[in-house]
Amino acid sequence: MSQPTNAQVTITGRNVEVPDHFQERVTEKLAKIERLDPTLTFFHVELQHEPNPRREAESDRIQITATGKGHIARAEAKEDSFYAALETALAKMERSLRKVKVRRENVKSGHRAQKGTGELAAEMVAAAENERAKEERYIDPYAETVEDVRPGQIVRSKEHPATPMSVDEALSEMELVGHDFYLFINEENNKPSVVYRRHAFDYGIISLSEDAGEA
Repeated sequence: MSQPTNAQVTITGRNVEVPDHFQERVTEKLAKIERLDPTLTFFHVELQHEPNPRREAESDRIQITATGKGHIARAEAKEDSFYAALETALAKMERSLRKVKVRRENVKSGHRAQKGTGELAAEMVAAAENERAKEERYIDPYAETVEDVRPGQIVRSKEHPATPMSVDEALSEMELVGHDFYLFINEENNKPSVVYRRHAFDYGIISLSEDAGEA
């Protein structure tokens, strides 16, 4: 029998009722995620049904937000059923947490794990295929919510706490939320900075300078 999670779990539904048996399944599945990161204390799972004949294969959406000690992990998935969306979202979160765990262990040991040429090549091919697949199935999520659609229009804004952190912490946060970049205050120089993904599994960092230069 599966061990239930010790963290607090809230499950909400938008345009859908969440049955008890599905809540039990979610709680049991999250116990595995919790074991990857014992600092996780709270999970918020949101279900939303988006009825649209053109997107029946992505009508059920699940977003999982996990809150831990000083960090947040988030994963989202859209499938033709909530059960399938749950499995996809959990797999994404598990990959992110495992990646961050390896990063933290490498930072503590003072080195990065070396990978063989074959492994790197396989990862690069998989990443390229994944990016191509995302481009082929991309659908603007705001197309039906924005009345006056114009090129270059801002359709969403977001804020998060400006807590100073190290570059490694920022990279971990970027992996946890599943983004390709992360804005933060660099504790080394107290400057607004952005870490981002580069090709070949490397990262980059951009910082603002107070010196605007001379024309």
